[in-house]
Amino acid sequence: MDEAQEIAVSSPFGEPSGPVTTGRIGGVRFTFLARHGVGHRIPPADVNYRANIDVLKRCGVTDVLALSAIGSLREDLAPGDFVAVNQFIDRTLARTRSFFGPGLVAHVSLADPTCPRLSDLVTLAARLAGVRVHEGGCYVAIDGPQFSTRAESHLFRSWGADVIGMTAMPEARLAREAELPYALLGMVTDWDCWREGEAGVEVSEVLAVMHANAATAREAVAMLADQLPPEREPSPIDRALEQAIITAPDARDARLCAMLGAVAGRVLR
Repeated sequence: MDEAQEIAVSSPFGEPSGPVTTGRIGGVRFTFLARHGVGHRIPPADVNYRANIDVLKRCGVTDVLALSAIGSLREDLAPGDFVAVNQFIDRTLARTRSFFGPGLVAHVSLADPTCPRLSDLVTLAARLAGVRVHEGGCYVAIDGPQFSTRAESHLFRSWGADVIGMTAMPEARLAREAELPYALLGMVTDWDCWREGEAGVEVSEVLAVMHANAATAREAVAMLADQLPPEREPSPIDRALEQAIITAPDARDARLCAMLGAVAGRVLR
């Protein structure tokens, strides 16, 4: 990024994964946050997803692109391919999955958890970067940190899941509550463990594919910057909280309302 600056931003929801780096790519302002922290020190289940999304909102981010390593549950999604995910099955168990709670209850729609407009732009950008990219796919999110058992892998395939990963949930849920359009470009690193007669997933093969495709992923982000329109048009997701908060104003928890200043301040004033 040009004009890159690393900034520590605090959140009332605890410590984010680390400082954000903000700068410009092709004249477009980008803000980057490594969800696993510098040096990949935070396991998937211990990422503070609420703090991360809150911090991005505080930095003025308007749209979120998640870049993730994923395993394939389909023969035609080969290692090295990319997938613009558009659906999720959440199999995580103990992660905090909402900014809201007792004293301030909200129900946002998550029927279509990714932003079609942003996903289309990301797909086009990846193709321009020379990537084999698949448009649409269902991501099953597991806690990890272990990879799946063979029985689980076959079960997820029977459910219609296309890819598997450990970080998209509750990230996508929280982005919607923060009224941030969300897209996920996943890099296929392995075939999970459903293929008969093949060894299970090993970290070494995942890292090998990631390293081989890192430059391509960066080029896709640069292409995205080139494809963005001069002015961002409004999105329906910008107003996801418009009718979502159900708690009566006089029954709302003042402390929680204050914590949600960045995420939901627009509708709590």
